[in-house]
Amino acid sequence: MSTVLDGARPDAAPPAVVKAADLLAEAARTGVAGPPVRTLFDNGDLESAYAVQQLNVRRGLDAGRRVVGRKIGLTSVAVQRQLGVDQPDFGALFADMAVPDGAEVPAGRLLQPKVEAEIAFVLGRDLPDRSCTIVDLLRAVDFALPALEIVDSRVQNWDISLVDTVADNASCGLYVLGGTPVPLTRVDVRAATMTMTRGGVIASEGSGADCLGSPLNAAVWLASALAERGDPLRAGDLVLTGALGPMAPAAPGDVFEAHISELGSVRVRFATEGDQR
Repeated sequence: MSTVLDGARPDAAPPAVVKAADLLAEAARTGVAGPPVRTLFDNGDLESAYAVQQLNVRRGLDAGRRVVGRKIGLTSVAVQRQLGVDQPDFGALFADMAVPDGAEVPAGRLLQPKVEAEIAFVLGRDLPDRSCTIVDLLRAVDFALPALEIVDSRVQNWDISLVDTVADNASCGLYVLGGTPVPLTRVDVRAATMTMTRGGVIASEGSGADCLGSPLNAAVWLASALAERGDPLRAGDLVLTGALGPMAPAAPGDVFEAHISELGSVRVRFATEGDQR
């Protein structure tokens, strides 16, 4: 991994960063959401929040987990309004967060899940430049897929600021990818329309234009931000580019399906409370 993550060690981190990381890790371990961590830092201290995120990502790597990409959060104006923030963030995606298309999320796997539909990119080239351009990105993306991101928060009642969600790995939970890759030459991701249903009833609608104007813009922002931090996107990385519409809360027994024009559909079910993990 990058030098950023290599340096994310408890013995090198400020006490407030370690405490926040411990609180979020304990919530994930026990399945009991905890208090916001923003009170441990100055208001808007995003660097400390990312340090918390990096520390828990490093702990995951040390435990044998594998990072397979990044997610971009808070790219939809509608989602920003829901959470009261005004800029995107990013988090790490682990291989063990993947749920097969059409499969079931076990009961108790997440604390307080919500679902949003996105366009995912898989890269065929590295993106090492701090001033990534649309042209760089178009050359790098191997293919696109429809995706569901199941966001989750280790903070009680989703009482989060930007600092809280950044520290909490951008509120990552799980993700589901459609199974048919589509090259960017066959899809206009900005014009793509999205409809997500819950139990057959529309729960969210939107388009590629609702994701920072285009999922391409979101991915360019991410590539530049990560390169600036010395941890650039690499060939093979998965990028969840951000919500195309409002997220919807998930309850046991719910079935979500999203259709994104020119990309196809993706589906997931949440087990009922009586099902075992």
